[in-house]
Amino acid sequence: MQNLHICKICCTFAPDMKKLALIIVLSLLSLTYAHAETILLHTGARVKGTILFQNEEVVIVRDEAGQRFQYLRTDVAEILSDDAEEAEPVDIEAEPEITTSKKASILLEVAGGAAVNPNEAAGGAASVDLLVGSHHIGDRHLFIGGGLGYHGLFIGAEKYNFLPFQVALRMPFVEQKHAPVFGAALGYGVALSKEYQGGIYAGLDLGYRCQLNEKTAVAVLAYTQFQQAKVQTVTTIEGINYTNLTGRNLVAAGVKLALYF
Repeated sequence: MQNLHICKICCTFAPDMKKLALIIVLSLLSLTYAHAETILLHTGARVKGTILFQNEEVVIVRDEAGQRFQYLRTDVAEILSDDAEEAEPVDIEAEPEITTSKKASILLEVAGGAAVNPNEAAGGAASVDLLVGSHHIGDRHLFIGGGLGYHGLFIGAEKYNFLPFQVALRMPFVEQKHAPVFGAALGYGVALSKEYQGGIYAGLDLGYRCQLNEKTAVAVLAYTQFQQAKVQTVTTIEGINYTNLTGRNLVAAGVKLALYF
């Protein structure tokens, strides 16, 4: 009877022992045939270990330290096998860098106002400037460029005409569609007459600008221009004429209309 009881116990646990044996065999096979792989993520990170499970949604991997990690399939860029040859680098999408715009922009300015010379009466002034430069630097609509223009000053009976070669800066205080703007220019005004010589030219602007699109804008500004000149004068002393060059500082101020395109 005792032997019969033992046989019944063996028959009861036999199926479970078969399952246990099958699990042990499969585990041994998985350890035997498992090989290390490298999981390359879209972030650029690499995880080296053994893939335990993967489908269309997730990838489960055990790293070399024995820890398990689960990754979404959409986060995995590529799976590299250590047994395979080195794969080509994956082109990982990066955030775009802010670069300086290389497109040229033209700035046309027309101005008019009053002019004065401390040694003479007041008069009028008119000017046209054509500048070429970059209108969009980095993430700012900042104009830096250079060019030339025509400046005419009519003071008393005298007329002064200059061709100023200049470098210019036009900078908005805030990066908005409607913004106050500051401008500055520095250069040399070439005289267009033999009766006087040119000199240093400088200008300051302050006004309001409206950005119409990426490159086009209009602005209305108050301006001040300074032009240095040397005028030929003749002095008679005891019947003898002496010719001299007298320095004069010509100042103009008024309103300017600017167009960026």
